[in-house]
Amino acid sequence: MSQTPPPERAGQPPAGAPLDDAQTRQWAGLAHLGGILYIVPGLVIWLVFRARSGFVDQEGKKAVNFQILVLIGLVIIGVAGAIFLPWFLTSLLNTALWVVSLVFSIQGYLAVQRGQAYRYPFTLELIR
Repeated sequence: MSQTPPPERAGQPPAGAPLDDAQTRQWAGLAHLGGILYIVPGLVIWLVFRARSGFVDQEGKKAVNFQILVLIGLVIIGVAGAIFLPWFLTSLLNTALWVVSLVFSIQGYLAVQRGQAYRYPFTLELIR
């Protein structure tokens, strides 16, 4: 008995089809903008769309690498807060780190929407 492939949804490209230019900029931008909510959105977007667009793969990796750096910063602040920093200084540092992440995420989103690659001012290249 032979299996027939499932019928395609009307007007929808196959699931693994390459992304067009608008979709590429949209998902690459959202990978950067997802940094507002830390690592999860960028990681999910990168994992889902990396095979469908080289630009999303490249920008998603950059966004995830930067968010890993932010996560490391949060852990360091948390440990320092638990050991010797007063709570208000810990809160201030967490807020400052979030604001830095917010600013760079928005800059990445805007650059990608213009069709340009974005480079974070500082990051770790853990995912290559």
